[in-house]
Amino acid sequence: MSARLGVLAFGDSITNGGGELQWGVALQSWALWAARGLGLPFTTYAVDGARAADVVGAQIPAFLARTAVPEARYDLGCLYIGVNDVRAPDFDARAFAEAHGRALDFLRERCERVLCVTLPEDLGRPRADVSAANAVVLAAGALVLDLRGFGARNLVMADHVHPTAFGQVWIAERALDVLAADGMEVRVRPSALIAPGERTRLRALQGDWTYVYRHLKESARAARAVRRAARAGAARSGTSRR
Repeated sequence: MSARLGVLAFGDSITNGGGELQWGVALQSWALWAARGLGLPFTTYAVDGARAADVVGAQIPAFLARTAVPEARYDLGCLYIGVNDVRAPDFDARAFAEAHGRALDFLRERCERVLCVTLPEDLGRPRADVSAANAVVLAAGALVLDLRGFGARNLVMADHVHPTAFGQVWIAERALDVLAADGMEVRVRPSALIAPGERTRLRALQGDWTYVYRHLKESARAARAVRRAARAGAARSGTSRR
C-alpha cells in the first residue's frame, strides 16, 4: 500500500502563517500545527491576500505544476478561505460558492478527509457580513471547523482579522478535536509543543498598550472608510437627482 503524503492546505495569510512572536511563540499556520499534532508531513500553497477564486485560479494550478508526485493521495485536505472575499466591496456570494466548491472537489479527489473552516462573525473593522460565506461552508458537505465565535483579545490581532500566535494554536487544537471525532489519531497537542516566555507585569503592560494603540488606529481607519463611503454615496445620490 502506497503511503499518503500528509496534510495539503490551501488558503490565505491565516493558513500561510508568519508574523510577530507572542511571548516567544512563533506565529505558525494553524494547519501546520494540526499536521504536527497528527504526526504528518505538511504541504501548503496558501498565499497572503488570497480569495476563493485565487485558490482555484492560482493555488491549485501551482500544486499541479510543482508537485513531484501528481498521483499522490493525502491524509487530510484543509481549506480556509473567504476572509478577503467578504471584506471586499465586490463580494459575490454566488461566485464564492462556486470557487469554494471547486476547491473542495479538488481536495476530495486527492484526500482521505477534507476540513473546511467557517469565518469568525466578529471579523474586521468595519465588521464584515460573513453570513453568506458561512452558509456556503456549512453546506459544503465536508468536515467543518466552526470559528464563528472566535475572537478573544489574546487570540486575534487588533485588526480583528489575523490570529495571533496563540490564536493559531487555539484554532489547531479545535481542528484536531474535529478530526479526532472523525477517527484520526492525534499524537500530540500543539499546546504541549509551545513554551511561552515569562509574562512579567511590565511585559504584560507593554503588550496591552501596544494592542490598545493598534486597536484604536484600526478603529479610526475603519471609521474614516465608513465616512468616505457615506460621502461617496451622498454624492452619487445628488448626481442622480440632477
